[in-house]
Amino acid sequence: MDAPGESAAARSRGGGSPMSSVSKGIKKVEVGLKWDPSPAGTAPNDLDIIAATYTADAPYGSPVYLVHFDSRSPDGTITLNRDSRTGQGFGFDEVMVLELDRLAATFGRVVVGVAIQQHTDEKVFGDIPNTAVRIREGHTDLAQTDLASVSGSTASTVAEFTRDASGAWSFRQVVRGFDTDPTSFAALMGSEH
Repeated sequence: MDAPGESAAARSRGGGSPMSSVSKGIKKVEVGLKWDPSPAGTAPNDLDIIAATYTADAPYGSPVYLVHFDSRSPDGTITLNRDSRTGQGFGFDEVMVLELDRLAATFGRVVVGVAIQQHTDEKVFGDIPNTAVRIREGHTDLAQTDLASVSGSTASTVAEFTRDASGAWSFRQVVRGFDTDPTSFAALMGSEH
């Protein structure tokens, strides 16, 4: 049940995992997303990776810019190399590369999430079979999730990268579900818990 004054679009749930020492000094990461296509004759399963960047001065403020299926970062440091609208194919259907070590010093936080594009029927992650998110640096997997912990949600954060005073980036897996459309999710995904 929603708290007074809280809309379903603003509801979030889930949690995050603690940062590990292995996840510090991150330079370049790849976020891969895969899922199974919808059955013939039904609305497509269309998932999107979204990254939001925040300044060091306002790490929980409004994002400076977003990177998703029809955009890229102005400086080319965050790119969506592959975009799928159906989940068809082998391997990861969408892949985003974040060159954190090339981001301007004004940036202090990047949050990455996944949202479902709603077509004719509203779907939640539990309606889409075999979802998987993999976050890796080089050949080292930093985290993997199947989004089962947010199966009733339409969007979820999956990763948070933060820069410390020395300029080094750290990774923390943060799987936090939202009940919202992709546009609203982009505005909410970097909010404080």
